[in-house]
Amino acid sequence: MDPMDIVGKSKEDASLPKATMTKIIKEMLPPDVRVARDAQDLLIECCVEFINLVSSESNDVCNKEDKRTIAPEHVLKALQVLGFGEYIEEVYAAYEQHKYETMDTQRSVKWNSGAQMTEEEAAAEQQRMFAEARARMNGGVPVTQPEHPETDERGLQS
Repeated sequence: MDPMDIVGKSKEDASLPKATMTKIIKEMLPPDVRVARDAQDLLIECCVEFINLVSSESNDVCNKEDKRTIAPEHVLKALQVLGFGEYIEEVYAAYEQHKYETMDTQRSVKWNSGAQMTEEEAAAEQQRMFAEARARMNGGVPVTQPEHPETDERGLQS
């Protein structure tokens, strides 16, 4: 593989986080097994190459279907084409689990985003948060603000 096969990056720039990969490697092995640093580096390089291989094949599958976005089914088909068919069931299960977990996260982000608040509710919430911050800054002594502070012609509090 040419060092510039990875879009816009040299081969040296494409890597996986060493700490994360080391943790994964250690979790997969019995506790009494040690892995030399060179072996860890080699495993990480193999993972990067595997990702490049599956990505490239997925892109080919996607292009054959005249699609512009690689979808999960393209990745599964690429695994089959590359001879990793025996892993498809496990990969699909991991994909479904990931989808389920991220769906919960997306719902909570949407729920907490404040998009459901009216402008008045958002302003009231902002004032409540400001009051809490003032109280913390004053050593826990709440500072009361008038219900309807007077504002000047620009809408700024005086």
